[in-house]
Amino acid sequence: MTGIAPIEDNLVLGAPVDIPEGYEPRLKILTLNEIAAAEALRDSGIDMQSVDRTRFGCAVSAGMGDARSIFDVLDVPGGTWPVAGGLPHEQFFPCTPSYHVAHRFGLEGPRLSHSTACASGLVELGCAVKAIRDRQCDIALAGSAEAIDPLFVAGFRKMRVLSDDADPVHACRPFDKTRNGFVIGEGSAMFVVERLSHALARGAKIYAEVLGCRMLAEAHHVTGIDMNSDALERLLRITLKSSDLGPRDIDYVNCHGTGTTQNDVNEARGIRAAFGPFANRLCASSIKSMIGHLLNASGSVELATTTLALRDGFVPPTSNLRSIDPEVELDCVPLVGRQQRIQHAIKLSVAFGGHLVAVALRRWNDARSGFQYPDVLPETTRRAA
Repeated sequence: MTGIAPIEDNLVLGAPVDIPEGYEPRLKILTLNEIAAAEALRDSGIDMQSVDRTRFGCAVSAGMGDARSIFDVLDVPGGTWPVAGGLPHEQFFPCTPSYHVAHRFGLEGPRLSHSTACASGLVELGCAVKAIRDRQCDIALAGSAEAIDPLFVAGFRKMRVLSDDADPVHACRPFDKTRNGFVIGEGSAMFVVERLSHALARGAKIYAEVLGCRMLAEAHHVTGIDMNSDALERLLRITLKSSDLGPRDIDYVNCHGTGTTQNDVNEARGIRAAFGPFANRLCASSIKSMIGHLLNASGSVELATTTLALRDGFVPPTSNLRSIDPEVELDCVPLVGRQQRIQHAIKLSVAFGGHLVAVALRRWNDARSGFQYPDVLPETTRRAA
């Protein structure tokens, strides 16, 4: 199944946005962040009336804010803000979405916001985890959002990184030798990240454990990628070491997998170099083939998918992958997802500016929380449309 379709102003991943009462529909990034945060809190079962909000952090990113309304201001004589009750100029600040989520839910713990291109979602998750481990808070919301913006579309088109296929459903083909660019997507994902003792004390429904999160960078080019993959290999090695894992322990890597010529080969080389012979037993897929490249939100949305893959024992496929690039040399799960147990997984983000981030997760197998997920069903397959 795919969420990719021609761009329409009222669509998010192929479905109309259900704007709750009190939300401003024009500020789509802020709206998506707040809706995702509300859904995450509801799913977590946290009692917001009794939780210590001074120990509740917030780590949310949204790139450069809602750029579309800049043009609304420019089009009005005198630059008067055109929306009654609208936000002033701080709407454009990268930190504004974090403020809005924290303000809306009354979170008084550490408030974090980073602008690290397409790695932002994973950076926020990692920083929330660090704030908890540093005893700055016990629980935090972490995530990111993105909304399709004509300014960004024009910029990426100028860079020639967007697919020019006429058929949007099959346009994004990560790891395929015929790939010719990515497709822009939009959406949001939020996580409730919690100290284990805090989660167990309230009987939380636990999806997975965050074992490690590491960040480093290439000092190469603002948009180009170092095809030697040395930095990516080093990132994976230190992520494994910090998580007390070895190459043999990882079952699945959720790749950045944009569908551009440089990214896919570089990523595959880095994975193979870091895992050595154990790369042959890895599954390494890209869900951008089905939802597009969510830019600032890609890390958090794809991490959510990775978490569900652990819980459900299902490896998501790389849709549209019909003829794998011989330089990739990985099992990229072409076309058909797989039902199999995943104990450990890694999510990668490879962003413009040289930002590299990896998060290592472990499936929750412990019955202490009262939510022990069952083992996977007998071997089956599912096909992605």
